[in-house]
Amino acid sequence: MTGEARKEPEPPFLNTIEAAAWLRLTKNTLEKMRVQGRGPVYRKHGRYVRYHIEDLVDYSAASKR
Repeated sequence: MTGEARKEPEPPFLNTIEAAAWLRLTKNTLEKMRVQGRGPVYRKHGRYVRYHIEDLVDYSAASKR
């Protein structure tokens, strides 16, 4: 190693607040979309809802007009 600090890769999973910010939505809007079945794909890790960054990218691309 040449003295540089190794940067850990960004985790691929975002929580609801992070995913909403990435999509430029409010947390409440993203939660409503999830309940109504019209938001991006999400995963349950135990009791926690997580969004994979690739799923957010796919959702955004599918919403392109």
